[in-house]
Amino acid sequence: MTEDRQDEDLDLIEEREVRADEEDYSEEAAAEVAPGVMDRPYLQSPENERPTSEEHHEHFEAKRQEQEKTGVGIGVAALALSVISLFILPVILGAAGIVVGFVARRKGLTTLGSWAIGVGAASMIISLFFAPFF
Repeated sequence: MTEDRQDEDLDLIEEREVRADEEDYSEEAAAEVAPGVMDRPYLQSPENERPTSEEHHEHFEAKRQEQEKTGVGIGVAALALSVISLFILPVILGAAGIVVGFVARRKGLTTLGSWAIGVGAASMIISLFFAPFF
Protein backbone atom coordinates (compact mmCIF):
# COMPACT_ATOMS: atom_id res chain seq x y z
CA MET A 1 0.00 0.00 0.00
CA THR A 2 2.82 2.39 0.76
CA GLU A 3 4.47 1.53 -2.54
CA ASP A 4 1.26 2.43 -4.40
CA ARG A 5 1.11 5.70 -2.56
CA GLN A 6 4.74 6.43 -3.33
CA ASP A 7 4.13 5.64 -7.00
CA GLU A 8 1.16 8.03 -7.01
CA ASP A 9 3.27 10.73 -5.36
CA LEU A 10 6.02 10.22 -7.94
CA ASP A 11 3.46 10.41 -10.75
CA LEU A 12 2.11 13.68 -9.33
CA ILE A 13 5.59 15.14 -9.03
CA GLU A 14 6.46 14.16 -12.60
CA GLU A 15 3.19 15.62 -13.84
CA ARG A 16 3.90 18.91 -12.06
CA GLU A 17 7.38 19.02 -13.58
CA VAL A 18 5.94 18.49 -17.06
CA ARG A 19 3.40 21.24 -16.50
CA ALA A 20 6.09 23.56 -15.17
CA ASP A 21 8.18 22.92 -18.29
CA GLU A 22 5.22 23.63 -20.55
CA GLU A 23 4.35 26.86 -18.70
CA ASP A 24 7.91 28.16 -18.61
CA TYR A 25 7.60 31.46 -20.45
CA SER A 26 10.49 33.83 -20.79
CA GLU A 27 8.73 36.78 -22.39
CA GLU A 28 7.40 39.78 -20.57
CA ALA A 29 3.91 41.00 -21.43
CA ALA A 30 3.51 43.90 -19.01
CA ALA A 31 3.94 46.66 -21.62
CA GLU A 32 0.92 45.47 -23.57
CA VAL A 33 -1.39 45.75 -20.58
CA ALA A 34 0.11 48.70 -18.75
CA PRO A 35 -2.23 51.71 -18.82
CA GLY A 36 -1.09 54.70 -20.80
CA VAL A 37 1.78 53.05 -22.65
CA MET A 38 0.08 52.59 -26.00
CA ASP A 39 -0.88 56.26 -26.35
CA ARG A 40 2.69 57.46 -25.72
CA PRO A 41 4.94 56.31 -28.54
CA TYR A 42 8.13 57.32 -26.75
CA LEU A 43 7.38 54.74 -24.02
CA GLN A 44 6.97 51.89 -26.49
CA SER A 45 10.51 51.85 -27.82
CA PRO A 46 13.21 50.61 -25.43
CA GLU A 47 15.95 52.86 -26.80
CA ASN A 48 13.98 55.93 -25.78
CA GLU A 49 13.30 55.23 -22.13
CA ARG A 50 13.28 58.91 -21.27
CA PRO A 51 11.83 61.34 -23.76
CA THR A 52 13.72 64.42 -24.71
CA SER A 53 12.22 67.76 -23.77
CA GLU A 54 11.20 68.25 -27.39
CA GLU A 55 9.30 64.93 -27.49
CA HIS A 56 7.75 65.74 -24.14
CA HIS A 57 6.57 69.11 -25.45
CA GLU A 58 5.21 67.52 -28.66
CA HIS A 59 3.25 64.96 -26.65
CA PHE A 60 1.56 67.58 -24.48
CA GLU A 61 0.94 69.86 -27.44
CA ALA A 62 -0.81 67.01 -29.25
CA LYS A 63 -2.84 66.28 -26.13
CA ARG A 64 -3.84 69.95 -25.82
CA GLN A 65 -4.94 70.05 -29.45
CA GLU A 66 -6.97 66.88 -28.94
CA GLN A 67 -8.70 68.46 -25.96
CA GLU A 68 -9.51 71.56 -28.01
CA LYS A 69 -10.95 69.36 -30.75
CA THR A 70 -13.14 67.33 -28.41
CA GLY A 71 -14.31 70.34 -26.42
CA VAL A 72 -13.31 69.39 -22.89
CA GLY A 73 -13.99 73.00 -21.90
CA ILE A 74 -17.67 72.55 -22.74
CA GLY A 75 -17.92 69.53 -20.46
CA VAL A 76 -16.16 71.30 -17.62
CA ALA A 77 -18.38 74.37 -18.09
CA ALA A 78 -21.49 72.17 -17.99
CA LEU A 79 -20.38 70.51 -14.79
CA ALA A 80 -19.43 73.87 -13.25
CA LEU A 81 -22.86 75.32 -14.08
CA SER A 82 -24.56 72.33 -12.52
CA VAL A 83 -22.47 72.44 -9.35
CA ILE A 84 -22.96 76.21 -8.96
CA SER A 85 -26.70 75.65 -9.40
CA LEU A 86 -26.67 73.72 -6.13
CA PHE A 87 -25.98 77.01 -4.32
CA ILE A 88 -27.52 79.83 -6.38
CA LEU A 89 -30.29 80.08 -8.97
CA PRO A 90 -30.94 76.33 -9.12
CA VAL A 91 -33.63 76.41 -11.80
CA ILE A 92 -31.78 78.70 -14.21
CA LEU A 93 -28.24 77.39 -13.76
CA GLY A 94 -29.48 73.79 -13.42
CA ALA A 95 -31.32 74.04 -16.73
CA ALA A 96 -28.27 75.65 -18.34
CA GLY A 97 -26.06 72.85 -16.95
CA ILE A 98 -28.41 70.23 -18.37
CA VAL A 99 -28.47 71.84 -21.83
CA VAL A 100 -24.69 72.30 -21.96
CA GLY A 101 -24.33 68.74 -20.59
CA PHE A 102 -26.26 67.42 -23.58
CA VAL A 103 -24.00 69.42 -25.88
CA ALA A 104 -20.95 67.90 -24.17
CA ARG A 105 -22.38 64.40 -24.55
CA ARG A 106 -23.02 65.09 -28.22
CA LYS A 107 -19.33 66.01 -28.67
CA GLY A 108 -18.29 62.67 -27.18
CA LEU A 109 -17.68 63.65 -23.56
CA THR A 110 -20.19 61.22 -22.15
CA THR A 111 -18.91 61.17 -18.57
CA LEU A 112 -18.71 64.93 -18.06
CA GLY A 113 -21.99 65.48 -19.87
CA SER A 114 -23.81 62.80 -17.88
CA TRP A 115 -22.55 64.16 -14.58
CA ALA A 116 -23.58 67.69 -15.56
CA ILE A 117 -27.06 66.48 -16.55
CA GLY A 118 -27.45 64.48 -13.35
CA VAL A 119 -26.24 67.20 -11.01
CA GLY A 120 -28.31 69.86 -12.79
CA ALA A 121 -31.45 67.73 -12.60
CA ALA A 122 -30.81 66.90 -8.95
CA SER A 123 -30.33 70.59 -8.18
CA MET A 124 -33.64 71.48 -9.81
CA ILE A 125 -35.52 68.68 -8.03
CA ILE A 126 -33.99 69.54 -4.65
CA SER A 127 -34.90 73.21 -5.10
CA LEU A 128 -38.52 72.28 -5.85
CA PHE A 129 -38.75 70.32 -2.60
CA PHE A 130 -37.17 73.06 -0.49
CA ALA A 131 -38.95 76.01 -2.18
CA PRO A 132 -42.03 75.88 0.11
CA PHE A 133 -39.85 76.28 3.20
CA PHE A 134 -38.25 79.56 2.12
